[in-house]
Amino acid sequence: MGTLNLKIGEKLKRIRMIRQMTLDEVSDLTGVSKPMLGQIERGQSVPTVTTLWKIAAGLKTPLSSFLEELQVDYSVAGIDRKNVIFGDGKAMRAYPLFTYDPLRSVETFYIEFDEGCRHLADRHCDGVEEHVFVLKGILQLVLGEKRILVEEKQAVRFRADIPHAYHNLAVGGSAVYNTIFYPHAFCG
Repeated sequence: MGTLNLKIGEKLKRIRMIRQMTLDEVSDLTGVSKPMLGQIERGQSVPTVTTLWKIAAGLKTPLSSFLEELQVDYSVAGIDRKNVIFGDGKAMRAYPLFTYDPLRSVETFYIEFDEGCRHLADRHCDGVEEHVFVLKGILQLVLGEKRILVEEKQAVRFRADIPHAYHNLAVGGSAVYNTIFYPHAFCG
């Protein structure tokens, strides 16, 4: 048994236990047989990519979540300049601090907006909520038809299942922490 088998099996079992599901219920959702699911949970079988995809899709969980390290009692995160998601011609830089966690249905980013940056975001899934804490600068959030000014050391919480935008109004740029909460499980 390899460590990858065990990691995938432990993650599957943890998701199933948190959702209080039986192997039969997971089998019905995923189309993967109950015996196969049991073997995967015990680390006795390495699922193919196709099987793992069926499990992830059926449980509405990102496939990559089965490959992530197990959570510890605490975790300290910082900005990794090599691990960045660019937007708006690199005028917006999002650094994952805590990647999507299917057990908590949340992810957190540190985001920098250059001077004058206007980032438009599509609506997220129904029920998704964002919390944005402005560390530096001033942001104008556009939530549907509403415009909200959020200044340094202020935070805003909003439903993100509508189109929304971030406009940096600060000279020299803005920086925020952005935490995204998904309802129940990943909805992607």
